Amino acid sequence: MAPTQHREKRPVIVLGATGAVGQRFVQLLDNHPWFDLVAVAASERSEGKSCEQASHWILSGDIPEAAAKLIVSPLDPAAFGLPEEQQPIAFSALPADVAAEVEPRFAKAGYAVCSNASAFRYEPDVPILVPDVNPSHIEILPVQRANRGWPGFIATNPNCTTAGMSVVLKPLDDAFGLRKVFAATLQAISGAGYPGVPSIDITDNVVPWISGEEDKMARESAELLGRVDAGRIAPAEFQLTAHAHRVPVVDGHTVCLSLGFEKPPSPEEALEVLRSFRAPDVVAGLPSAPETSIRLLDAPDRPQPRLDRDAGRGMTVSVGRVRSCPVLDLRLVLVSHNTIRGAAGGSIVNAELLVASGAVS
Repeated sequence: MAPTQHREKRPVIVLGATGAVGQRFVQLLDNHPWFDLVAVAASERSEGKSCEQASHWILSGDIPEAAAKLIVSPLDPAAFGLPEEQQPIAFSALPADVAAEVEPRFAKAGYAVCSNASAFRYEPDVPILVPDVNPSHIEILPVQRANRGWPGFIATNPNCTTAGMSVVLKPLDDAFGLRKVFAATLQAISGAGYPGVPSIDITDNVVPWISGEEDKMARESAELLGRVDAGRIAPAEFQLTAHAHRVPVVDGHTVCLSLGFEKPPSPEEALEVLRSFRAPDVVAGLPSAPETSIRLLDAPDRPQPRLDRDAGRGMTVSVGRVRSCPVLDLRLVLVSHNTIRGAAGGSIVNAELLVASGAVS
């Protein structure tokens, strides 16, 4: 199904707009063809200030002019008077503990909550979405509404590492039957938010631990590659083990994968599958979806975060070093932009999918 045409922009709000991921939402929503950022909300210490005054802007360029003037509202749906003829959308960049309390209030008030937080990711009636990978998982949203009595709903995106990795695993799993995944990650400091990792800990250093990250990668990858079964997500059945590392790179997560398959491919066969991968039809033409989900690189020293994280406006996953593995079957390296593909950009393209498919009224 092709995306529908939208003559009028739909009003949206950002919860947690002053933080690192919230700022990326504000930046990416500026001049968005479908969405109009009409309000922002944050914690009590920011309430009543302009977004510009409340934000310690950490992204390149200036805060968008229209967003700069917005007055920060409380994290309460009663603070917003959005048109009743359209279901309102709230993008959540809230910390997980805050999201656990705030996001249900907005879903109960009728909002479609597109969340970057982990608070509801593992609820059986809440989808984790990457539109290139599993758009059909929006089918469980009516189950969520019925279960919880909400006129709205919560849809999430995965953590910043899993988002890019799943785009690469999906076509390989479909073609060859994924059985084992060994992943070593080199994750940018922006993934820790702001102010993030203390400089004395990360300068001239690699930190071989990121709280909860390795378990998230295993659980979320299995769900993303799973299927909807009787109103629940049946996870894919493969094993994944991961080592997560924080490295002194500002943006862009690198993942080194060794993969085992039911039908082991040659590197050439794997490259052809990755090269020919196209997102489902419902994703084609979404404003934030990249023209190419996967970009293959031939140079032996690519991909690199500094050179490749911005491919496809930060939404394309760059892949290189596809070769045989003497322990499993295949090895490769990928780079994805953790705060765009893996965070705000992922939530925005989720909202576009929900509008295009009719899941948002």
